[in-house]
Amino acid sequence: MTAHAAASDTDLLPPCAERRQVVRAGMDGLHDDTDALATEVAIALEYNGISHATMLATPADLEDFAYGFSLSEGIIGQAQDLRGVEVAPDPCGLGIVVSIEISSACEHRLKERRRALTGRTGCGLCGVDSLPEVVRPLPPVQAGRPVALAALFNAQKAMRVQQHLHDDTGATHAAGWAGRDGTLHLVREDVGRHNALDKLIGALARRHDLPVGDGMALVSSRASFEMVQKSAAAGIDVLAAISAPTALAADLATRLNVALAGFMRGDRCTLYAHAGRFI
Repeated sequence: MTAHAAASDTDLLPPCAERRQVVRAGMDGLHDDTDALATEVAIALEYNGISHATMLATPADLEDFAYGFSLSEGIIGQAQDLRGVEVAPDPCGLGIVVSIEISSACEHRLKERRRALTGRTGCGLCGVDSLPEVVRPLPPVQAGRPVALAALFNAQKAMRVQQHLHDDTGATHAAGWAGRDGTLHLVREDVGRHNALDKLIGALARRHDLPVGDGMALVSSRASFEMVQKSAAAGIDVLAAISAPTALAADLATRLNVALAGFMRGDRCTLYAHAGRFI
């Protein structure tokens, strides 16, 4: 299994946006036009040949998604535990299959985890079978250098400029990575905010020149507890969101030592956890 999708398979993947005929409606009447719609595709994630999850996502940066989802969900402990990724259209035309090869130790833990859930009474939360599976026990993140608010605001403005798919469709979220100086290095987009963050985490894991402990993540969405949890699982100690966090997200950020900012608007924001790490 290779670490990259085969060129022939990649060429067969759907585009990230499609143009459709629409009708513009207003007080001046109806007008025929075209519009770009973001593509949303079923992505099946398979680990060592075993089906694990199916997500609705934008069909781009799926190798990054494989790494990021595997890390943020605790399926692997480090990027080296993932041995290869293949991305290909589903033979039945139902979506895309991402085949992921992980180490035997990770496969064993994944099977034990699935076996432990069998027979439990479901709690009804997002299809997860037990409360510990919702909020996983994670160690606190090691805090890095303080973040200048000016650098944070500059990074957010730079990320907005690079949200090209959002500019075309108005239907996608973004997750960006910037250094402590505010220089933006990575942007990943997806119809799902969690997917965008997973793609960013995966892109970081595949690079060795962007230390996770010396940067900050930005998301163009609210900061749900899953976003904080995924950030902490990846070792990210600063998370800034365009919208507000939930109370659970703020509590989790406090416990996991994630400095959390929200309501990023121009040169203003609200600090919800570890405000002392912003200067």
